[in-house]
Amino acid sequence: METAIAAVAAAIATGFALDLARDFFRKPRPHTAAYAAGIGMFALATWALASGLAFGWDGWSYRTFFLLGAILNIPILAVGSFFLVVGRRAGNLALLISGAIGAISTTLTTTVPFARPLPEGGIPHDIFPPISEGFGPRLLAAIAGGLAASALIVLGLVSLIRFWRKNRRLVWGNALIIAGTLAATWGGSGLAIGEGAAFAISLLLAASLIWAGYRTAAGARSKRDPGLVYSNGSDPQTTEING
Repeated sequence: METAIAAVAAAIATGFALDLARDFFRKPRPHTAAYAAGIGMFALATWALASGLAFGWDGWSYRTFFLLGAILNIPILAVGSFFLVVGRRAGNLALLISGAIGAISTTLTTTVPFARPLPEGGIPHDIFPPISEGFGPRLLAAIAGGLAASALIVLGLVSLIRFWRKNRRLVWGNALIIAGTLAATWGGSGLAIGEGAAFAISLLLAASLIWAGYRTAAGARSKRDPGLVYSNGSDPQTTEING
């Protein structure tokens, strides 16, 4: 069951990443590029999960799953929201920070020895050394994932409030995206206590809800006031995740 759920989640995430890439090539925007990269990482991590569940885990499949799914994808998505909701300077700063996180996390995740052997089946957890043993992949995942998820939720709420009276469809799109982010956070908590099935379901919910929210927000473009601009001065006639 976990394998099937993970495969469906990976297929949905792949479709979402391609959808974002198409939008970027139609009209290049830094936030769309960041969202496409973040969801692409989510898709690769979920395919690594499905492969590990179906064929057994090896070191590289688990490291790919952990690096792209537990550390990097949420910060990259947050970069997109900073570009869109706050502005280009904030987006560039967030990109610089996420780049530093990416360099450190890639080095740690690919070189730190496992604290225990990979299991033959199921979704592994507690494979890297515990947080109590010092700075490592698990502590970095907790810090980067927690802060980036919080930023995504806060920026989504800001955009939701901004458009509450102006475009309710955009508001519902943001609400779906916030729900998807919370689903991913819930799944990470479940994985930490060994709830593999809950984690697989959370990936499916996260990919489905965030994609639905994105398409809902994108569909709201034609209903906007042509004279409306964002607080950061950007063109409102764009496809976005956080409004």
